Amino acid sequence: MVMHSLEEINRANIEKAKKVAKYLDIDFYIHNIQDAFEEEVYDYFIKSYKKGLTPNPCVVCNRQIKFGKMAEFADELGIEHIATGHYVRSKEGFIYKGKDSSKDQSYFLARVKKEVIKRAIFPLGDWLKSDVKKYAANIPVLKEFALQKESSEICFVENSYTDILKEHTNIDMPGIVKNLEGKEVGTHKGFMHYTIGKRRGFFVKGAHEPHYVVDIDAKKNILIVGKREDLAKKEIIISKINLFEKLEGFECEVKVRYRTNGIKCRVKIQNDIGLITLNEPAYGVAKGQFAVFYDGDKLLGGGEIIDILG
Repeated sequence: MVMHSLEEINRANIEKAKKVAKYLDIDFYIHNIQDAFEEEVYDYFIKSYKKGLTPNPCVVCNRQIKFGKMAEFADELGIEHIATGHYVRSKEGFIYKGKDSSKDQSYFLARVKKEVIKRAIFPLGDWLKSDVKKYAANIPVLKEFALQKESSEICFVENSYTDILKEHTNIDMPGIVKNLEGKEVGTHKGFMHYTIGKRRGFFVKGAHEPHYVVDIDAKKNILIVGKREDLAKKEIIISKINLFEKLEGFECEVKVRYRTNGIKCRVKIQNDIGLITLNEPAYGVAKGQFAVFYDGDKLLGGGEIIDILG
């Protein structure tokens, strides 16, 4: 699939895919979905940062594009199953964490529609990535894939997310920093340079210990900062909920970001709004990210974080 406008990367990816298709002796199709990707993923990414949110475009892309538009394309071609390289396992219509815990990507599939999961195949789920690379290195035509560097989590961000934002808006808008009592304590270079939990790049007068971004007021271009303990949150509100089985009140583990550990919690859902009560505090919870639920290794689903109560 051709998604973004980074032509050099697109050409390289197409050539790689052609080599694999030829090696496997399978038909090869290119599906250009740049318009859908721009509307569903890229624009969402830009708009989220303008609102002071911290988006996760990979979660949105998996639902709307990889397991959305590409599933529709498979239907057009009369293809029953969809295989991807995600490090996850599937069984009886449900997704489970991949064997390689350091590469597990189940978090990013939390909002994929259940009916698509039933036809998905994940060949790498029972592999360690290191073993995949060793395997590929022994096949001449695939050797280059074994040696290539790790891919970026966000495919259209080559260096920094701020480079993308600069193409569409002015992100260098100096503003004030306030503490949790509302007192002006410093300055910053523009709210879009910061995400929740960041501790550098802004100035706090007379600070003798680290300060962290605990909230962002995008409309007023204000950062609210506090100590590390002020990042601790125990209640989270979510919407756009996607669950792989009918659940309303349940206990599970939740990950509030991809690179975090699961925390035991209680979830209550009513009218597509969920209240998550954590058994212990989570740090760096950000509006716009996704709370993803697990029962052991089994992925239960998740939703977008829209508010943090405390």
